[in-house]
Amino acid sequence: MISLNVNGKAHSVKVEPDTPLLWVLREQLGLTGTKYGCGIAQCGSCTVLIDGDAVRSCALTASAAQGKSIRTVEALASSGQLTKLQKAWVENQAPQCGYCQSGMVMAATALLEKNPNPTDADIDAAMTNICRCGTYQEVRRAIRSVSQA
Repeated sequence: MISLNVNGKAHSVKVEPDTPLLWVLREQLGLTGTKYGCGIAQCGSCTVLIDGDAVRSCALTASAAQGKSIRTVEALASSGQLTKLQKAWVENQAPQCGYCQSGMVMAATALLEKNPNPTDADIDAAMTNICRCGTYQEVRRAIRSVSQA
């Protein structure tokens, strides 16, 4: 059994210690907002927050996530209300196909929690997720629209 703190709730899951956290979230806990993209931590579709840091969950084992605070995209909206960033995502038309967007939103959330007034260089450094649709300008616009600039 592995004990995980996901979205503020304790979970005990029976998985092999080397099972990627991504599969525990999706298959054991039913949190399917975190997406599988590449499986090698390159695309960022599987990004979650671990103790506030954006982490690719496909490359992190469930056992390595024990004792840490894990946040998924499902934890962002509260009582059906989107966060300012999620609203900005919609208003700035950042998603096209939408597949990478949960990972993008999580990476942007981590950035803004650490740096509420990021420069374009800060955004570029933090947003390493791959978007096949190429909505990088819209993503930057959404982040800038909610930053404290």
